[in-house]
Amino acid sequence: MRVRVFVDFWNFQLTWSERNPSARCDWPRLASVLCQEASVVLAAANLAPLSLEETRVYAGYEAGREDKLKAWLHNFLDRQPGIRVFTSERHWHKHPVHCRSCDKEFDVCPSCQALFGRAAEKTIDARIVTDLMGLAWEGAYDVAILVSADKDFIPTVEYLQAKNFKVINAAWRGIGHELARVCWASFEIDRLSVSLKRGTPPLAP
Repeated sequence: MRVRVFVDFWNFQLTWSERNPSARCDWPRLASVLCQEASVVLAAANLAPLSLEETRVYAGYEAGREDKLKAWLHNFLDRQPGIRVFTSERHWHKHPVHCRSCDKEFDVCPSCQALFGRAAEKTIDARIVTDLMGLAWEGAYDVAILVSADKDFIPTVEYLQAKNFKVINAAWRGIGHELARVCWASFEIDRLSVSLKRGTPPLAP
């Protein structure tokens, strides 16, 4: 069965950094480790093993603040065999903070004067949805491994599975139960972390 892996970069990386603070993820190895785990799930259902077609990594970045990340994504990760990287610049939006005690809104931090705000990731989410749907319509995969905990993907997953595509969710323990519940199958990334740490020998097939 042909599989494509769709990775929501920040959804994965932020929790990786939190739960593996002293280790870096071996990104070129990520897809093979996930496919090995997904193959176990498929074998339990008496389905054919997986053939990895492609890994797609989707990441937003802030110009100026994350230029090194963008360079790493395009100059290293995107050049790895079978991996394609899609990036989108995140645009900063002011987001005042409301104080319940004094009933006032603040645009800047009273301590350091940093602007309160956030950078939207919706462009990346839309790209993932478009690719999941478009590649399915082209018949480019039988199984999708979706690495995310974002419940915004639920309608897309439900539609794909109604059309007989299988979506397997890979997410961190304790996060994203809503998405995992609607997917054909799911597994937790936490116990795979050891084999994903840079410098660790790969697991035997």
